[in-house]
Amino acid sequence: MSRRKLDNDELGRKTVSSFKSARKNPVVIVLDNVRSLNNIGSVFRTADAFLAEAIYLCGYTATPPHRDIHKTALGATESVEWKYFRSTKEAVISLKERSYHILALEQTESSVPLGSFSPKKNGCYALVFGNEVNGVDQEIIDISDTCIEIPQFGTKHSFNIAVSAGIVLWDLYTKRAAL
Repeated sequence: MSRRKLDNDELGRKTVSSFKSARKNPVVIVLDNVRSLNNIGSVFRTADAFLAEAIYLCGYTATPPHRDIHKTALGATESVEWKYFRSTKEAVISLKERSYHILALEQTESSVPLGSFSPKKNGCYALVFGNEVNGVDQEIIDISDTCIEIPQFGTKHSFNIAVSAGIVLWDLYTKRAAL
């Protein structure tokens, strides 16, 4: 078995223009007042990897172009569509009007463990990730369709937003692919 590392030109990566014209996964990532520019850039990069439809940047979440976002996005701000909203509620309501199922990533009294969440084959989803300290705002939890929790077994009670986005997008992608 060959274990030679592949060169970049062997990976079959899309160009920005082919990415923009490719069929996207019907997933919009909503960042609810995210502070870290590195987290924002990492989420862009992960959204690119999973052909997410768009990222909605809300509240005081920074927007491209920004040097620190670009540092971790590695060009994904050029491929992934994004839109800024003054409030997360405005973004969520606009998605609900387009029949997106709103999934807040938060630990709540009735949150569903990620492994138990079953997406619909043709469903459209919005994944809301909250502030690094305060999580998803309660007002957004109240208007979400479902709260999803990533089970954790150590002493910490949360993942970094960029890590959470990777876990949830991978889970959603693999579950939808199996339908």
